Amino acid sequence: MKKLVYVFAIMLFIVACSKSDDTGGGNTNPDNYNRTAMQTNLADNIIIPRLQNLKFGLETLVDVGNTFTALPNQANLDNLRAIYVSTYKDWQLVEPFNIGQAEVMQYSFKMNVYPTNTADIEANIANGTYDLSAVGNNDAVGFPALDYMLHGVAATDIDILNKYADANYKTYLTDLIAQMNSLTQTVLTDWTTNYRSVFINSTSNTVSSAVNKFINDYIFYFEKALRANKFGIPGGVFSTTPLADKAEAIYNGTISRDLAIIALDNVQNIFNGKATSTSPVGEGFNKYLIELDRQDLATLINNRIDAARQKIQILDADLKTQVETDNTKMTEAYDALQLVVVSFKVDMLQAFNVSVDYVDADGD
Repeated sequence: MKKLVYVFAIMLFIVACSKSDDTGGGNTNPDNYNRTAMQTNLADNIIIPRLQNLKFGLETLVDVGNTFTALPNQANLDNLRAIYVSTYKDWQLVEPFNIGQAEVMQYSFKMNVYPTNTADIEANIANGTYDLSAVGNNDAVGFPALDYMLHGVAATDIDILNKYADANYKTYLTDLIAQMNSLTQTVLTDWTTNYRSVFINSTSNTVSSAVNKFINDYIFYFEKALRANKFGIPGGVFSTTPLADKAEAIYNGTISRDLAIIALDNVQNIFNGKATSTSPVGEGFNKYLIELDRQDLATLINNRIDAARQKIQILDADLKTQVETDNTKMTEAYDALQLVVVSFKVDMLQAFNVSVDYVDADGD
């Protein structure tokens, strides 16, 4: 009888241990690294400030956009284009954070699906009625749609300005910018009023914990949004021929390389727990690896990111043009980025004892 009681007590203990709170209440992390410090640094010094900066840029875009639609002339068009470029760069610093409300509302799908569907945009404008929040319009909104509206609706600036004699073009442009601003406000408000606390305290090593989800989202962003979307797809890595028209910002035609470099710099800064490239190294994946005696891997990842950057810096300012003129350099940049994927997805996840939580669809 005593033996049965003893066995039953052991079973209860095991069950109790297995029911630690997946949202952060139980510490099932097998190492001693201070994940709370890492999450606090990410939230307070990286994620929230980047969202605030993007929101400020979008508010400026709203104001400058209103000035343009009130008086569509060359000076106002030039000003609007300049703010579009600076805000698109701000977006590159926010796109990796697909967690919390951003995940719920599919924020990134409403901000940067490219190539944009120009037929859908023109149909929306012609109809004068549309629901920009509908899934079917994800490729007719956000920065890529704005790129088309400011650079691609006609062949020359004079013809573009003539388009904006039509009230429907003015309205669609205004609605695009307003939606981007509203979506960003929703995500930012969630972080500052609710999700920050969840994010910082959800540090258990479980599939549903915020820290594990963030690690996975970070790698997914690098693998898909940066490596595949910016380089692999236009470079033809996943198709029989290159697809130059699937590059980013094809209507502007001057900024896609810079957007990619900003995105890569951001990935490295997040890895190193740094607010900017000139900031000191903070609590982040780098220090986490060092805590696990994997200084070698931390160094390798930074070196591989630096090597990928060198491959990207020699590309044409317009990645569409790069594909069309010398696609070999484009695929070499992709290959360099792929080495970083291996270090992230295999070596770093193994060191953190974190499992991949997404399906790899492109066979790498």
